[in-house]
Amino acid sequence: MINAAFSALADVLSPDFRSVLFKAVGLAVALLIAVIAGTVFLLDMLKLAPWGWGNNIIEVAAGLGMTVLAFFMIPPVTALFAGLYLDHIAGLVERKHYPDDAPGRELPTGRAILLGLQFGLLVFAVNLAVLPMVLFGIGAIVLVLVNAYLISREYFEMAAMRHMPVEEARLFRKENSPQVLAAGFIPALLALIPFVNLVVPLFSTSYFVHIFKRMKRSSA
Repeated sequence: MINAAFSALADVLSPDFRSVLFKAVGLAVALLIAVIAGTVFLLDMLKLAPWGWGNNIIEVAAGLGMTVLAFFMIPPVTALFAGLYLDHIAGLVERKHYPDDAPGRELPTGRAILLGLQFGLLVFAVNLAVLPMVLFGIGAIVLVLVNAYLISREYFEMAAMRHMPVEEARLFRKENSPQVLAAGFIPALLALIPFVNLVVPLFSTSYFVHIFKRMKRSSA
């Protein structure tokens, strides 16, 4: 796992990965800014308080609240957009590190987009649900456990599906579930670090391609 992590880190620093990261982060930030601006505009239109100064307080409080929420939501929203590029990134990793292996089959565009959106929305929903637990001091622990499972499951299966049918990929993950889950703790811990968490989707793609390749060879 450690060797795979270092290989993935080197991949993340490459120009191809950076271009995808900038696209995903840019789209995420644009979406969240639009949500914040839209919320403030809607509150201004509704005029919830009978006094002007009351509405101003509501708008400022809502804007600050949405800004704080956006800070926590940028990583999962980035994951949503980055998910659209993960199959492309996996192909780059395979060609760079495993040129002698049979090349993986790129998923159909529609399926790749659907998988990216499904995983991004799942991460968003889970992080939003766990967010209140931060107030009770157990949020970080729950986030690590949940994200370790989600990240390991989705990214490992994505890497496996490039080389085997969907059901076979899921069975292969289940057969190796302890090792796959253990591998998920590295990206899950990185997801707790501000700004570093923005690269977790791309890091995890490369990382689990390496994990899958090594597990497949050891099982042959």
